[in-house]
Amino acid sequence: MKLQKGSVVRADAGRDRGRYFTVVSADERYCFMADGKSRKLSAPKRKNIKHISLTGGMIELNDITDKRLRKMLAEFRQVSE
Repeated sequence: MKLQKGSVVRADAGRDRGRYFTVVSADERYCFMADGKSRKLSAPKRKNIKHISLTGGMIELNDITDKRLRKMLAEFRQVSE
C-alpha cells in the first residue's frame, strides 16, 4: 500500500471505522491522518496502515484549513457512497 501526503483513506478498524480521513504523513507501518473535525491538521491521529484502505482520492494540503478539509471530505464521502 503506497500512501502519500494528501491521500484520502477510509478507516476500517477502531472507533473511527467507516470515516474518511486524509493522510498528513506516513512511513512503512503508520500514517498520521486528519479529518478537520475530531482530528485537526495540527494534531493528526496515528493509525496502523493495516487498518485503513485507500480510496483513490487526493487532496492538496498546502495552505488548507480544517474547515476546508471538512468540506472536501464531505464532498468526497457523498460521491463515493
